[in-house]
Amino acid sequence: MSFGLYALGFLILIGGLIYGAHLAHVPSRWIAVGAIVLLGIGIVTGVQNTRQKDPS
Repeated sequence: MSFGLYALGFLILIGGLIYGAHLAHVPSRWIAVGAIVLLGIGIVTGVQNTRQKDPS
């Protein structure tokens, strides 16, 4: 799976969680903090899952 497809899926997930938090009246400051943390987690897991193994 390519990193771009993984990142797109994770961005859609983050967008849905932001929308849900907004509907639940979570303060904007905490929505931003959660989105930044999830974005970092998404980048790290995306790189781990799509990284090519070095040939030995």
